[in-house]
Amino acid sequence: MKSSEDLSIGELAERFGLPTHVLRHWESMGLLQPARQTGGRRSYGHADLERVALIRMGKEAGFTLPELRSLLSTASPMDHRDLLRHHVVKLEERISRARAAKELIEHALACPHSFAECEHAREQIAAHIPPPGDTPRSGV
Repeated sequence: MKSSEDLSIGELAERFGLPTHVLRHWESMGLLQPARQTGGRRSYGHADLERVALIRMGKEAGFTLPELRSLLSTASPMDHRDLLRHHVVKLEERISRARAAKELIEHALACPHSFAECEHAREQIAAHIPPPGDTPRSGV
């Protein structure tokens, strides 16, 4: 008899609003290890629910699947302090870029001038033009 926590891959996917192929991919990456029923059907219990929640939280925090595999490979994320510190630096950079973008948009909303007439906009545009011979980093 199936317990209330034993879920099929379809039930687990539906519960989290994910396509089943995502759960299969996470399994192939070593992030999930569901129990197998007779006939090889996957069976997910409460620990798997928690694991999927952790993976989703990690993805929301900006971790890649390989980084999450490392973080979740031990009982404590503190076993991976270097990875966590590096990620904090990356998050700070993203936050800084997001704040600058927000300020630019707020200025555009408040400024009565066109981009061509606004000194602030002209400075921002000029700052984003690479100097001659400089190869820009990819990323649009």
